[in-house]
Amino acid sequence: MKKTLYIPDELWEELTNYLKQHPQENPSSVVQMALKEKLRPRNGEGLLKLAGIVKNAPKDASTNINNR
Repeated sequence: MKKTLYIPDELWEELTNYLKQHPQENPSSVVQMALKEKLRPRNGEGLLKLAGIVKNAPKDASTNINNR
């Protein structure tokens, strides 16, 4: 499925410079990667459990330091 996006000239220039240094990528792959990163769920509970630091971390543990 094709979609049209507006990208300001300054940002497109930054992307062009990035792609010169990363020729294996293309504008579409960079936008897709950025969207996946921006839209991924943020949940510190899973990360803390994975690290073995906290057994029962609250869901906002990565953003709420006063919840200790």
